[in-house]
Amino acid sequence: MLFNSFAFCFIFFPLVTAGYFLLPHRFRWALLLAASCWFYMAFVPVYILILAFTIVVDYAAGLLIAGSTGKRRKAWLVASIVANLGVLAFFKYYAFLDESIAAVMQAAGLAYTPTDLGILLPIGLSFHTFQSLSYTIEVYRGHQRVERRPGIFALYVMFYPQLVAGPIERPGNLLNQLDQVHRWDHARVVHGLQQMLWGFFKKLVIADRCAVVVDHVYADPSAFGGAATLLATYLFALQIYCDFSGYTDIALGAARVMGFDLMVNFRTPYRSASISEFWSRWHISLSSWFRDYVYIPLGGNRVVRWRWYMNLLLVFLLSGLWHGASWTYVAWGGVHGLYLIGAIVLAGARERLVRALGLDRRPGLNRALAVLVTVHLVVAGWVFFRAATFADAWSVLGSWLRPEAWWTGFADMVHELGAGIVLTTVALAIAFIGIDPWGDALAKGQRRIGWRPLRYAYFGTLLAACLVLGQYGAAMFIYFQF
Repeated sequence: MLFNSFAFCFIFFPLVTAGYFLLPHRFRWALLLAASCWFYMAFVPVYILILAFTIVVDYAAGLLIAGSTGKRRKAWLVASIVANLGVLAFFKYYAFLDESIAAVMQAAGLAYTPTDLGILLPIGLSFHTFQSLSYTIEVYRGHQRVERRPGIFALYVMFYPQLVAGPIERPGNLLNQLDQVHRWDHARVVHGLQQMLWGFFKKLVIADRCAVVVDHVYADPSAFGGAATLLATYLFALQIYCDFSGYTDIALGAARVMGFDLMVNFRTPYRSASISEFWSRWHISLSSWFRDYVYIPLGGNRVVRWRWYMNLLLVFLLSGLWHGASWTYVAWGGVHGLYLIGAIVLAGARERLVRALGLDRRPGLNRALAVLVTVHLVVAGWVFFRAATFADAWSVLGSWLRPEAWWTGFADMVHELGAGIVLTTVALAIAFIGIDPWGDALAKGQRRIGWRPLRYAYFGTLLAACLVLGQYGAAMFIYFQF
């Protein structure tokens, strides 16, 4: 079920929330579990069997790990990891691997035809696989008490607000909250609804409007010059941020209404002054997952320098592959890995340049320039994430280096989409960049509008913008495909 659907906004969410507060505490987990099953089965019902398999495997693995010691304890953890990653590999990466093998065989002059098994990727598979894995890893490490109630464990994996696109929760946060008694708290409910409204605004008014221009240009980027491809790439940077963080705000708000605190997943990432800072603000639950379960076990930065670089590159290549079964996603991850390695290698030269330009005496300007550079590195990286093929990605990047064809296709794009739509989209995008830090802080409760009429006017404007300027048609969230 999509958050931006009539069924969710006007039927599912009100009924589940009302039922949650009307029921005695001991029955609430059952309601949430049943609601979460219904929510997931609204997409492809049969795929709930895959979720059930994951839940059964990791529930049993948790019990077996907790009851074992030594090598046997580790063996149960390995079994859990193999089972989870095996499901992920089959449903998400089978076709990708098969086609990659075919490409290599054909390049070698050998006949090989990929086998189409007709597999559809279950929505949110990567998210709940990683969330479930974090449970068995934490139990193995002794950081988490084993959960012996199968229904509660199933709810931990399937909690509907964050089931299909995160945040990827840890058992230490979410699982422990499932036992807490949540009473109706008017202020908390209002805060949750306000955060949901901010998420809907980002999704409906910004992301889905940007998508119109982005999809048009990226459908055939070779037909456009640098002006159109650069505009589309800037808008995609905003689209993916508003789409994913908008989903997250709706998820956090819906959970907050019922009394749950999910982890923060975004902190205005485009205000980062370095790639390292960007990854501490973007998709935080995934970044911290790879940090805690892959990067640090590999040795992190406590190894010789070349191993440190390899650790960084490997983690970002895996992160790219996590996002999608395509070499373009792997390339996107690799680009960010190289960014980080480059920042480490060039740190001394950068400091010398800052001192030579006198920027060390003007920290505000120094940071502003660093933010500008970081944003454009990230935007360039998004080309590989959005392009359907490497040929399309090179076409976009190459168009920025051909000033003689800079405006090719731009007028046709404006004509085909409509000047009003393009201008409105650009104007909304610019306005959003200005209000995002303020709106984000309000949505998270870090700031508050004290004067009540102004508060009503602000949230009323957001609601009106959703109703008047929103793109309707229940467009899928981008990260659902992961």
